[in-house]
Formats: sequence, C-alpha cells, structure tokens
Amino acid sequence: MLKIAVASENGMVTKHFGHCEGFMIFDTENNQIVKSETIANPGHRPGFLPDFLNEMGVNVIISGGMGGGAIDIFQEKNIEVIVGARGNAKAAAEAYLQGSLKSTGSVCQEHLHYDKCGE
Repeated sequence: MLKIAVASENGMVTKHFGHCEGFMIFDTENNQIVKSETIANPGHRPGFLPDFLNEMGVNVIISGGMGGGAIDIFQEKNIEVIVGARGNAKAAAEAYLQGSLKSTGSVCQEHLHYDKCGE
C-alpha cells in the first residue's frame, strides 16, 4: 500500500506546502485510490510537517512548491517529494499513480518570496 499526501486548499494542490489549508491523504493499492481523508494543517513550524506526515505513514508528498529544508527532511525519511503540481488534488494523486506526474523541482526560496512558488 502506498500513502500519498497532497498539500491542498479547497481540493486543489496548494502553491506553498507549509501554508496549505490541509493535506488530502490518499491510501492506494494496485495504483488505485482506495481511501481518502483530509486533515487540517497542524501548523507551520520548521521541520514539523515532514515528521508529522512521516508518522502518518506517508510515502509520497505532492505540492506546488516547497522549501529546500522540508525537501531535505522528507528525503532523509525516504518520502518521495513531487513539487510543481497544480490543479485538482485527487487528479494529481491519480496522475502520480499512472506515472504521468513528475516533479519539476520547484523549490521555494526564502519565505519572503512565497508568492513566487510554482511560477
């Protein structure tokens, strides 16, 4: 079973990982989504969200943009990071399962420029 988390807002992939409204968590088996739930973002503190999602058993995180620090922590935990995604969150998870969603490497530089994420 693969567990995919999508940083989302109103069902859409959010541009900035740490400031998302919540995470849509998709449980998948045989490349099909078998269960989904949405959990509220418990708060943006450096290094907290990767640990939080790791404890939930997440294998893949999908977001529009993400800071390099978070990417490093996810990678240390062997969680695959897909950034540069956009549009419907469930569609993004399905595209990942079909192998058609690839990471663009959209790394957010300092938070001062968070409005530039995903451009």
